[in-house]
Amino acid sequence: MDTAPYNGFLNTPLQQDDPEVFAIIKDEERRQFSGLELIASENFTSQAVIEALGSCLTNKYSEGLPGARYYGGTENVDKLERLAQARALRAFNLSPEQWACNVQPYSGSSANMAVYYGILAPGDRLMGLDLPSGGHLTHGFQTPTRKVSATSAFFSSVPYRVDPATGLIDYDHLETVALSFRPKLLICGASAYPRDFDYPRLRAIADSVGALLLCDMAHISGLVSARILADPFQWCDVVTTTTHKTLRGPRAGIIFFRRDRHNLEQRINQAVFPGLQGGPHNHTIAATAVALGHLARPEFAQYAQAVVTNAQALARCLADAGHTIVTGGTDNHIVLWDLRPVGLTGSKYERLCDEIHISVNKNAIHGDKSALSPGGVRLGTPALTSRSFGPEHMVQVAGLLDRALALALAIQTAVAPATRLADFGAYIDALKAEPAAAENGTEADAEAASRQAALRADFLALRAAVHDLSVQFPMPGFATEDL
Repeated sequence: MDTAPYNGFLNTPLQQDDPEVFAIIKDEERRQFSGLELIASENFTSQAVIEALGSCLTNKYSEGLPGARYYGGTENVDKLERLAQARALRAFNLSPEQWACNVQPYSGSSANMAVYYGILAPGDRLMGLDLPSGGHLTHGFQTPTRKVSATSAFFSSVPYRVDPATGLIDYDHLETVALSFRPKLLICGASAYPRDFDYPRLRAIADSVGALLLCDMAHISGLVSARILADPFQWCDVVTTTTHKTLRGPRAGIIFFRRDRHNLEQRINQAVFPGLQGGPHNHTIAATAVALGHLARPEFAQYAQAVVTNAQALARCLADAGHTIVTGGTDNHIVLWDLRPVGLTGSKYERLCDEIHISVNKNAIHGDKSALSPGGVRLGTPALTSRSFGPEHMVQVAGLLDRALALALAIQTAVAPATRLADFGAYIDALKAEPAAAENGTEADAEAASRQAALRADFLALRAAVHDLSVQFPMPGFATEDL
């Protein structure tokens, strides 16, 4: 049968059908391949995961749970979701009699919200690590004037913090606050904390106030699966995670919950659907199942150990160069670099690094007053480790980061007395552009032009060095021959 005229384009390849979108995707492939990815929450996933994400499963609606759907034609997605659930439990050595999981959340944030919605009533109390101490927005962050996250808007939230002298969680202060505030839910886990957690202490504190204990292990789940970090499942009632980051899968979330406590299974499943979500994204669940299958391979445990070894090497190299690393090092994949001693904000450093094709992210350090102009940057090693970088290469990476800091400080001096990020960025834009023809001017103008020319040479040399290092390494997930 001939294709109807209005369907003639449905089997056209992307490059031909929409060259504009195709070109943007190729540009992003080129950016990923030719730069250094040091954002701790990002990773490079596998070709198999990408294939599953692009499969026909994106066509299928399947509201409900396997065996209890609100749509027909779900026999294959039922098998798929059950497979993902089984692999998730197996990845963390969990007994199906004691633990269950929901693999439908669209993200880690929606997984957390489903837990809150399932086990708390509006206005109930919760405690999580403060954002400037390394916590996550969904753990209840608020300022004195604003409920920043939905968590703090719908529930009553009080944070706990790190010790300002050590950068480590102050468990004594946490216990004191908990005994006074008496939360119904105590949250552990973080987005920018480079150390492991004392789960037995947290369990004891939760029990002392009658709270449930939730671990958000989004950042460290791959390291937990590989038995490198402590096991939160021994101590927690509920555990949530994303499926990318150190897990190296697609962008989604999973909720694990004990079957024998407080009817958690029914309450959380119903919070996911129909409480917060509609149909699950079956193509993402397929990709999650693929990534969870990888966790059972010995190669993944080797990879996870390499992630930590690389992070520790990077922290050591930066510290040896005289830089301030929060807590003095790391137990996981995160290196938190305090730039306040040199008088530079994380926002400015991130801006320069973007232009030389190093991806980092500005990050608050304990004591900071603003998340928009924070005192540090967060670095992470999952993505570079996926590209086969080793500790010896972290020496080179640290050297490039050190050169970038020196250049950022020189730019800040050149821009002075202006202090705005916009002025700093405008100067970088001028370095990227071809220099204008020299005109007659004052001696000060000539000096400024000479300084700008020298900084431009440093900028271009640094960007070239980043490119030359990065393209030496293989790229997971897609071909690079035509980039």
